[in-house]
Amino acid sequence: MTKTIYLAGGCFWGVEEYFGYLKGIIKTKVGYANSSINNPSYEMVCYGESDAAEAVEILYDSDIISLDSILDNFFSIIDPTTLNRQGNDVGIQYRSGIYFIDESDREIIQNYILNISMNYDKKILTEVKKLENFFEAESYHQKYLKKNPNGYCHIDLSKII
Repeated sequence: MTKTIYLAGGCFWGVEEYFGYLKGIIKTKVGYANSSINNPSYEMVCYGESDAAEAVEILYDSDIISLDSILDNFFSIIDPTTLNRQGNDVGIQYRSGIYFIDESDREIIQNYILNISMNYDKKILTEVKKLENFFEAESYHQKYLKKNPNGYCHIDLSKII
């Protein structure tokens, strides 16, 4: 069954690239999640005018990869204990977040975080919210690291490539 989840983990380029390598991921798209304004530009997001998070829309086949497995992978590439920061990327748009559209995913996500919280010395700050909106980012951001293999990424992609 095809399902969708939205993940924010710092710069969306690396998150998209990472998930593109996982079996069961059908399609990824980068964009802006839970914006306070309609269809923000990258500049508006960077200047904090939209309150949006840089996020990746992930379509996946739940018969091949479970939401728990997606979360395992997600938490392996982010620091969920930092506020509005991943690697060298700092700002509200770089917060970590999990945005769901299927209400039944809320409990899965909350239980997952509860179960892994003992593995961290600090509180997990990754926000878990129902997706309010998602605006596709500009075309030059889509598959950015495929088009720009030497582009900056806070995620160590050498482990999967």
